[in-house]
Amino acid sequence: MRALKIFLCILVVGLCTVFENTASAQNKPDSISEILEALEGYPCPDSDFTCVTLTVPLDHFSSSDERTLDVVFGVLPASGERKGMFVTATGGPGSSGLASADSYAAAMDPTILEHFDIVFFDQRGAYQSGNLQCPEAVTEFYSADWSAVTAEEEARLIQTARTFAEDCVKEMDVDPSTLPFYGTNQAIEDLEVLRQAIGDDKLWLYGESYGTQYVQTYTTTYPDHVAGLILDGTVDLTMTGLEYYKEQTKAFYDVLQQTLEACREDSDCNDAMADDPTVFYDDLMAELRASGLSIEFPLPSGEKAIREFTFSDLETIAASQVYSEGGRMMFLRALAAASQGDGVPLLRLAYANYGLDPETETTIASASYDYSDALFYAVECNDYSYNVGSPEESAEAYIRAGDEIEETIPQLSSIFYGDLPCVFWPSNPPEERPAPLTAEGIPTLVLGATADPATPVENGKRVYEHLEDGYLITTQGGAHVIYGRGDSCPDDIVTAFLVDDERPDAREIDCEGEVAAPFAPIAPREASSFGDVLEALDSAYNEIYYLPEYYYWDYETLTLVGCPFGGLLAIGPSSTGDQLYLSNCAFSEGFNMTGRGEYDYESGDFTLNVHVSGLEDGSLYYVQDIEGQSNVSGTYGSEEIDLSS
Repeated sequence: MRALKIFLCILVVGLCTVFENTASAQNKPDSISEILEALEGYPCPDSDFTCVTLTVPLDHFSSSDERTLDVVFGVLPASGERKGMFVTATGGPGSSGLASADSYAAAMDPTILEHFDIVFFDQRGAYQSGNLQCPEAVTEFYSADWSAVTAEEEARLIQTARTFAEDCVKEMDVDPSTLPFYGTNQAIEDLEVLRQAIGDDKLWLYGESYGTQYVQTYTTTYPDHVAGLILDGTVDLTMTGLEYYKEQTKAFYDVLQQTLEACREDSDCNDAMADDPTVFYDDLMAELRASGLSIEFPLPSGEKAIREFTFSDLETIAASQVYSEGGRMMFLRALAAASQGDGVPLLRLAYANYGLDPETETTIASASYDYSDALFYAVECNDYSYNVGSPEESAEAYIRAGDEIEETIPQLSSIFYGDLPCVFWPSNPPEERPAPLTAEGIPTLVLGATADPATPVENGKRVYEHLEDGYLITTQGGAHVIYGRGDSCPDDIVTAFLVDDERPDAREIDCEGEVAAPFAPIAPREASSFGDVLEALDSAYNEIYYLPEYYYWDYETLTLVGCPFGGLLAIGPSSTGDQLYLSNCAFSEGFNMTGRGEYDYESGDFTLNVHVSGLEDGSLYYVQDIEGQSNVSGTYGSEEIDLSS
């Protein structure tokens, strides 16, 4: 099962009542720019942030171990009157905070950028701080069969976990004796080194998903140095790893069921399914368990290759796609296509989630830069203990703990075994779980969503109940991590909390949300089904925009896609956004497009300037604006057209 990844979000303005914050009177450096210069700061690559590389002890708790490593922090100085440092700990574990720093900052309310130095970082072992990677081992691991129903399957899964742990360590090409020092207890000490180097007395902390582990650990260790705390997609650190995975596996199952129910309630989605969504998913599971699917996959060359889609592939993409409303809709589109006999969209999602080149089925190197599954385990296996004896005894105990899951969770039960490699990983986990966080004297926002599968909302509720000064903000439905997705309910609360020192009006606030984004209809097989050419181009827009290779594109790599009914789509960056090139590309048979397209980031317009052939010839200019209104003009057949939605 794909290791739980989390990428996210941003910040906010107003509701609430004012609280006193003595941190505003903290000692402030005369000039953050001068301090960064003294620390030999340099421009972060392709970023507005200034990077600072700090050499820190490998083991902060040993005076005899002289080994060190470098950790990179990025700072965007406040544009106006400085209040302090606002530090974001991103998710994973394994994400690169620096890779997302500029996009996160761009989505923040301008008043936050005005009053705070914005700080992101690559945790020890992340991209610019060591870049621990084992992509080949990861691909083998996540594409393996994680079923653990029979004794044979259990033995195979244990061997899969052992092989991954051994192969990943070898592929990273690091001294295995260093791996026990990548846990959160060591990583938060790196942030403390930065705080001392900058000279601030207190920090404002935001953690998302795994980042909530990080900032909770820092707050517990250095409570006098925290001015305010925001937890989003909260992890309850008092739970053991097995307890957490049991609750999480049930949450993934529940959110999958909510997603299928959302399809049933969306007429476009329900109509696109050849059968009831839940019935079809169950039937597809049974078919894949029995034999798998052989799929004709279109290549950019125009040829088709026979590819296999397995039960493990389905479980992997289902788990990955249910993190957010948009991802759930993407999954439902692929299921709807499969219900009509087209398994290609499911396979496209699998390649996107595995980080594989669809043409060669080899690992895309650049896909691993902003996230590291190797670091996921380097952190996770040091934060949670699964040891009850020898590795073999520990593995057997882990598998036996899964018996209840196998009996009660009919779908996505493989989620439970995500940390099984930890019993074979070089690590030094704690023997006991920490006490509940109280955060005395530290105002704390706890954000969550009822449809969060990765950090079940109950985690945040339990953490909130122990806080001295806590506030619980819950989105109904929603994504894993709710802040910074453009929803004013959590976003405005966070902005007011940071900028104006305001608490929410109530201790508990509910925000409106949805389980899945509105369904984007899938293209019909035959172009003759379209009522007019505008309908055909609206459909082509949906197919391009929600094409997994484009939807999950990295914004920079030239990507070639084989179109479903022949032809080629090329995707690449332009000076103003994304540019597309189509060569005889058809998403419905009989509507072939050749020409160019563009998505302009500033205006939000998506345009196609194409020659079409098939049922009719024509030259067409199509625009869909940021409001979803579309227009097409030009010639089609023998007629001049100008149609608008």
